[in-house]
Amino acid sequence: MQHIYLDNAATTPMAPAVVEAMTNQMQNDFGNASSSHWFGRTAHTELDAARKTIAQSINAKPDDIIFTSGATEANNTAIKTVAHAMASKGKHIITTAIEHPSVLESMKALEREGFNVTYLPVSETGELELADFDAALDDDTILVSVMMGNNEVGSRLPIKAIGERLVDHQALFHTDATQTYGFYYIDVDALHVDFLSTSAHKINGPKGVGFLYRRPGYKLLPFMNGGEQEKKRRAGTENIAGIVGMAKAVSLLTPEVKAKHQADFYGFKQQLLKQLDDAGIDYALNGSLKPDNPNHVLNMWLKGLSTYALQTNLDLAGFAISGGSACTAGSLEPSHVLIAMFGKDSPRIGESIRVSFGTYTTAEEVQAFGVALIKIANRLHARAKK
Repeated sequence: MQHIYLDNAATTPMAPAVVEAMTNQMQNDFGNASSSHWFGRTAHTELDAARKTIAQSINAKPDDIIFTSGATEANNTAIKTVAHAMASKGKHIITTAIEHPSVLESMKALEREGFNVTYLPVSETGELELADFDAALDDDTILVSVMMGNNEVGSRLPIKAIGERLVDHQALFHTDATQTYGFYYIDVDALHVDFLSTSAHKINGPKGVGFLYRRPGYKLLPFMNGGEQEKKRRAGTENIAGIVGMAKAVSLLTPEVKAKHQADFYGFKQQLLKQLDDAGIDYALNGSLKPDNPNHVLNMWLKGLSTYALQTNLDLAGFAISGGSACTAGSLEPSHVLIAMFGKDSPRIGESIRVSFGTYTTAEEVQAFGVALIKIANRLHARAKK
């Protein structure tokens, strides 16, 4: 049986060029970048080259890139260290109700320490109203953390508009760009962000590596204690192979490639929805079809059909999809994103699936998925009527 992967918002397969770059590094340049001998200097040269490649991708300087184990560590580092460093100026933090768990759990930890966190609501399309942000911002606000694009429903949040509002405010601005870094041109200066997080495994790079951008002039307090790696900003021996792989993945994401992915994935959405419309499947979108959204994510409510039944039957048919964030896989907890959009009593909470496209997704695979989904939906509906 052929297995088709449509869960790219959870993770992506590594590009062959990434595997090759990492293999070469591990076989030939295995030194510790902190060592002063030839092996260490060689590794450090690779580290510097990767830092430069990644910095250029967001119009930053190499010194402003801090390598981490992924976006979860980067999010925790930015949020917690900024909150503690700024605590003397205020205790108020603003975020949204649809952030990634690594952001929301960091906020809960800070609340237990006495910080006051505002969780901004979103509309039924998963979008943030700037009026709500304006109403929440006050003189006590020290940090704003808003994701650039949502991982469950593919909504895009107004990062540039928020950044402009904070130019003359004391609050520092962090954005989790994990689901958008591979699809948009990002200029941290134009967006007025102070911190930006992302992970390599969402862009056909390796798992276990990511980075945190830190605006020049802000001295980041170490999140972990240890050695003096990353210029005393992040202790621990650098994962050179992973960093080299991430830089290779970034180098493959030219502006032309990003634009093509956005166009292709928008086409895949339209193709799949047309199949469902033609077959008379009763569904509704969770989110919207705006062309400038992160188009790799498509979240649908299949009315009357449980998420578990759909996932199980699609898996048995050879299709990998999700019921929401992979970070809560195996959990019986409902999607906090859908709850924020529709309320905890909405039938959408237990009857929705997420399909997410990637670099290697083809129109033929989307077509085959549509055929299988229609067949399974009709079978489940027929079974329910008996």
